[in-house]
Amino acid sequence: MNATATTFSLKKIAIDFKEITKAGLAISVVFSSIAGYLLGVVDFQDLKVSTLLMLAIGGYCMVGASNAFNQVIEKDLDALMDRTKNRPVASGRMSPNHALFVASLLTIIGLILLYLINPKSAMFGAISIFLYTSIYTPLKVHTPLSVFVGAFPGAIPFMLGWVAATDHFGIEAGTLFLIQFFWQFPHFWAIGWFLYDDYEKAGFFMLPTGKKDTSTALQTILYSIWLLVASLLPSLGYTGRLFISPIAAGIVFLLGLWMIYYAVKLYQLRTTKAARTLMLVSVSYITLLQIVYITDKFLR
Repeated sequence: MNATATTFSLKKIAIDFKEITKAGLAISVVFSSIAGYLLGVVDFQDLKVSTLLMLAIGGYCMVGASNAFNQVIEKDLDALMDRTKNRPVASGRMSPNHALFVASLLTIIGLILLYLINPKSAMFGAISIFLYTSIYTPLKVHTPLSVFVGAFPGAIPFMLGWVAATDHFGIEAGTLFLIQFFWQFPHFWAIGWFLYDDYEKAGFFMLPTGKKDTSTALQTILYSIWLLVASLLPSLGYTGRLFISPIAAGIVFLLGLWMIYYAVKLYQLRTTKAARTLMLVSVSYITLLQIVYITDKFLR
C-alpha cells in the first residue's frame, strides 16, 4: 500500500511539474536553442556533448521558471479560463509558495548551467526570464502591445544556441533572433484568435486591434511576409557565417508561401478553424525551417 501510494504521489508530482513548466513548450524552445547551437559550431568535430546537455537542461530550466512564475502571477486569472483552470496553482493542487520555490530553483540551476557555457548565454537567459515575467505577463491585461514585448524573450532561444556555441553576439545571432521575433506575431495572433473567448474571460488583450477583425488578419499576413523575408536573409551573403544555399533558400521560400497562404485563409474566412490551422502551420514552419538550415549546413 505504501509503495503504491508513493508511486501515485511521485506520478502526481511529475504531472504537476510537467504542467507548471509547460513541458511541451519548453521542449520546443530547447529544440530551437539546440538548432542555433548546431548552426553556430564550425563543424561536427566542434560539437561538445557536455555543452549541448547544459544548453538543453539550462534552457528547459529557464523556460520552466518563466512559466512557473507566470502561473503564480496569473493564478486568479488562470482559474477563469477553461484551458488553464486545471493548472497546478490555479486549481489549488500546488500552493503559490511551492510554485515560487520551484521557479526560483529552476532559475538558479538554469543560470548556473548557462553561465558554465559562457556568461553571455546566462545574461540572455536572465533577460528572457525578466522580460517574460516582469513586463510581458503584467501587460497582457492592459494592452495588445504585450505580444510585441513577449516576442523579445520568445525570440531569444534560437539566438541563444548560437551564442552558446560561439560566445559571440553578432550579425548571425541577430539574424536568428530576427527570424524567431517575426514568427511570434502570426503564431500568437492565431492563438489569440481561436482562444479569443477564453482570453476575454481573463481580460487578456492578445490581438493587435483587440478584435477578431479584418485589420488583425491583415497584420497577420504582413508579419508572415516579414517572417519570410527575414528567413531568406542568410541566402544573400550578408549574414556572416550564417549562410544557406540556393536550394535551401528555395525550400525556405516555399515554406514561407505555405505560411502566408494560411494567413491569407484567415483573412478570407476569419474563423476559429482557420486560426487554429495557421497556428499549427506556424509551429511546423519554424521547426522545418530550423531543420532545413541545419541540414543545409552539414550537407554543403
